[in-house]
Amino acid sequence: MDSVKKANLRIRNYPILLGKCSVAAAAYATCVTTDLNVSHKMCEQEFQLFKQCLQKAASDMKTRL
Repeated sequence: MDSVKKANLRIRNYPILLGKCSVAAAAYATCVTTDLNVSHKMCEQEFQLFKQCLQKAASDMKTRL
């Protein structure tokens, strides 16, 4: 059951992580919603920046995603 507790703790940290990456998240969301015909890897650069931000924020908080 220890693994369940750790998973629940990580899930509770998601709003904090998203808050720390709100600028990157907004840029990615803007890119995805600008065109109704979203294609594969259309917003790859924005997604990578958002992903890197989340990974760095998780690392700074000493948690995993």
